[in-house]
Amino acid sequence: MERPIYTIKYHSFLYKKVKPHIMNRYLLIFIIASVFLTSCKDKADGEIILVTPEEMQSLMELEEVQLVDVRTAKEREDGFIKNSQNIDWYSPTFESDIENLDKTKPVIIYCRSGKRSAECAEKLIEAGFVKVYDLEGGITQWLYEDRAIELAN
Repeated sequence: MERPIYTIKYHSFLYKKVKPHIMNRYLLIFIIASVFLTSCKDKADGEIILVTPEEMQSLMELEEVQLVDVRTAKEREDGFIKNSQNIDWYSPTFESDIENLDKTKPVIIYCRSGKRSAECAEKLIEAGFVKVYDLEGGITQWLYEDRAIELAN
């Protein structure tokens, strides 16, 4: 049995006959190209990467990163990760405080358990930061894995 032939109009003056299996091939190529192009677009606008304490330690040693603790000053008194700066998520000056960070350099953020830092990460991407790392599980996970912290004076 012979396959039916369908007619596709390319221009008002030009007609070409195309078999269905060839049309399916073109459709598949179009779908793959569309998915590829739209997925690449999201990466260029900025990305949030969840990292484990081990990965975060490596990042701090290998890259010039900005380490930000988004907990309150009171929470920070219980201990903080060395070389971190405190920008309180709940502070009314939070948005102006993050403007003091370099948007072209990677930022690692952490909080107590990961909820605030996840919200903060979204805010940083919206503000134009290129790469944001979020410590999965926050300082709680950092301590659970027996990593060092500094104590406030």
